[in-house]
Amino acid sequence: MRGLAAAALLVLAACGGEQRPRVPTVGEAAPAYAATTLDGDSVSLQGLRGRVVLLNVWATWCKPCREEIPDLQRLYLANRPRGFEVVGVSVDAAGQEQAVREFVQELGVTYPVWLDPDERVSSTFATLGVPSTFLVGRDGTLLWKKLGPVRADDPELRTLLAGAL
Repeated sequence: MRGLAAAALLVLAACGGEQRPRVPTVGEAAPAYAATTLDGDSVSLQGLRGRVVLLNVWATWCKPCREEIPDLQRLYLANRPRGFEVVGVSVDAAGQEQAVREFVQELGVTYPVWLDPDERVSSTFATLGVPSTFLVGRDGTLLWKKLGPVRADDPELRTLLAGAL
């Protein structure tokens, strides 16, 4: 029976062809990730080292994303002076930059917005959809992750933020 199980694992491994992304684990280093801003500048998580970062993956067509953004904006404004950064990563398709700009303006977003039309963030962080959010500590450690909308009053997030800031 063990031989059959081992053979099955070998077949599954051989059929994969490409390696699946490693799922980031809370308590370990957050994966390296880079994108561009709405102005076309290159940015990265590494460039934010020393700050606590809430990386939020969203899209303009996502209703729960639209609903959570005011909460993210409140968190940003309340905690930015203490070394907190919210980064919104739009996974809208290439060529949708104007739609992203209008969306951001309509919702009053003042935190940085990065563009990722190729959805590299999704494979890098092994997301299952939008919205997905990741809290990264000052040292680059992944502190928390959540699939679904974030609320400013989420008790777990508030506790982790208080400890990280």
